[in-house]
Order: sequence, then C-alpha cells, then structure tokens
Amino acid sequence: MADPQFLTEPVGKLGIIALKGCEAMAERINYYLNKSRSERPNDHFEGYTKDSYLIDAQFIRFGSGEGKCVIKNSVRGYDIFILIDPFNYGVTYTMYGEDQRYSPDDHYADLKRALSAVGGKAKRITVLMPMLYEGRQHKRTSRESLDCADMLRELCYGYGVDNVITFDAHDPRVQNATPEKGFESVQPAYQFVKALCATYDDLQIDNEHMMIVSPDEGGMGRCIYLATVLGLELGAFYKMRDYSRVVDGSNPILKHEFLGDSIGGKDVIVIDDMISSGSSMIEVAEKLKSIGAKRIFIYSSFGLFCNGYKKFDKAYEEGLFDKVFTTNLVYNAPELLEKPWYVNVNMSKYCAYIIDTLNHDESLSSLLDPKDRIYAKLKEYNEKKGK
Repeated sequence: MADPQFLTEPVGKLGIIALKGCEAMAERINYYLNKSRSERPNDHFEGYTKDSYLIDAQFIRFGSGEGKCVIKNSVRGYDIFILIDPFNYGVTYTMYGEDQRYSPDDHYADLKRALSAVGGKAKRITVLMPMLYEGRQHKRTSRESLDCADMLRELCYGYGVDNVITFDAHDPRVQNATPEKGFESVQPAYQFVKALCATYDDLQIDNEHMMIVSPDEGGMGRCIYLATVLGLELGAFYKMRDYSRVVDGSNPILKHEFLGDSIGGKDVIVIDDMISSGSSMIEVAEKLKSIGAKRIFIYSSFGLFCNGYKKFDKAYEEGLFDKVFTTNLVYNAPELLEKPWYVNVNMSKYCAYIIDTLNHDESLSSLLDPKDRIYAKLKEYNEKKGK
C-alpha cells in the first residue's frame, strides 16, 4: 500500500501519548509517520514534520501503589492520540516493596490519569485501544456489570474523548453506548493475508484447496468477509454448552459440531478474535484434522495465551495445526515470539496510516475495507509463483 497523500490541513499539531507497555509500538508508529510525512509536500503546515510526535508523559507510582501522570510537553491545541494496551501483563510497579503486574484495571486507571493531565487543553483526543478493555462485558444476560459500555461512556462524556479506535471488537455494537462519538472497529484482514503469503510459497487459494472456518457462531462476520474476498467456502462450528453450571465466568463447552461442506484434503484458515486459554481453538483443530483437513492456519487478532503455551506446543508436535498468526496489537511475551509455530503480524504501519488520516480529518473508508489491497497481494503472490 502506497503512503497516503493529503492536501487538507491537519486538525491540529499531532501528538502521541504512549501509556506504559506501548512505548515500542509508539516508536514504530512514530518512525512510519516521520517517513511518510518527510516525503509529502505539506511542510507549509506549522509543526507538520518533526523528529518526534511523541509527547513526554510519565506515569509515576508511589510506594502505596497510588499513581499519577505528568505530561512534560505542552498539548494546547494538539490533536492527541493516546495508545493503550490494557492486556500488557509485562508491565510492573512496586507496591509496599513488592513487584505487582499491571492488570487491565491498572492500565485503564493510567489512561484516565493521562486524560486528566491533558486537562482539556487538547483540540481533540483519540484513544487507540486495539483490544477493548472489558470487551466481553458488552451485554447483559443477568444482573451483571456492563463494564465495556461504562468505560466508553466515562471516557467520552467524563474525560472528553472524541474518538475510540479499536481492532476486531468482540461486539462492535457496544458503540451504541456513545452514539454521538466516533468509534471504529478495524479488521486486520489484509495484514493476515500478507503474513500468510510471506510465510508459505505453495498456497493454492481457491475453493478446491482452501476453506475458511469459524470456531463459533459469534465469529461468523469476520469469516464471511474474508471468505467472500478470497472466494472460498465457509464452514463453522457451533458450541454445545452446559448451561447448568458456570466455570470461570461462562458455561463450559461440552463439544464442537462442524457445519459445512467436505473439508478433506483442504488447507483451512480458522479465524477468531482472540486466543484466551486456547482450549477451544485446539479442540477445533483436532476436529478439523479428524475430518480430513490438510494444513491448519490459525488467525487471531489478539493472542493472550492466558494459560501459557504448553497446550499449543503439544498440539503442534502432534501435527494438529501448522501456524498461529496473531498481531502485535497486544503484548507478545518474548517466549511466544520464539515459538516455531508462531507468526507475529506487525500492525504498526497500519496504525500510523490511521493516525495520519484522522489527523487530516479524512475518511477512513479506504483503510477499513482492504479488499483492493488483498486482491493486489493475491495477484502479486500468484505471479511470483509463476501462475
């Protein structure tokens, strides 16, 4: 994809605040912004090109565990983008002399501290939160909290946030909590296709040789899109649950049943929004192998691996799947990056495009629908194979 070219004046001077754990991502985004803007003939906009768009924000913890945010740069009149990864458990702080891992609640508290430190001086504020804080608590089925909707309302109506950019929201209808504010749920479909093509040079992406599978009925939307764009058949599993009991907050899955055409001898792409424990995904891969799947490629926007990697190590050794692709939008532990079955999908350049486009107050439509880029990548891939 070519770097975007803009003729419109930016909303305001661009500033990026990286919360703890997002510093490396912010540096990569800053690199791509510098690169594209230095090649763009818009230097007549004041402060448009500079060495760094990063705002110096410090997140300080007292010995009691309490914290505060101190912003060292002026943000008056800036178009501020705040990067947060609520699921980065690699960040720690000291409380009463003992190290504590950051929880999603700790990250969210730091976000509110940053917004408070901005103090209403920014011209506009956008929160880039790739995986939504409490995204699975978006609807009520009994007397339970609506944490995700509460979070959006608090940010937008309490702290002055104008836009929230997220990726592959568990249920994008949660945006109805703040209908007057901007909300975009972005799909990393192109980046996954690009990574798959870069990893394998012998793919046959057609109905005879490949199929898309959703591991449950809730993920059909993202699977339908990619299956349609790639021209592939779609299959799905439905989960039979035990509704008589609750384990770890949900009804346990009794078994997966497959719905779809014959899968014998085909490569299969299994797509889901997240890998939490991984048990469901491995069971799906086992079922697919039992009905004749050839290679199994697992796509997931967010690889949390809450219970570690042993299940995936064992399943990989048993030949149940070939590769797992997840993005760098959430924390990837160094141990994960070294796994032979893992491929990390870099989203930094895409995030830079989104920030640049919004700073110019341009439409995101071309970025949100990547079908043309996917078609171009497939054409390039097939030509490289000599077809």
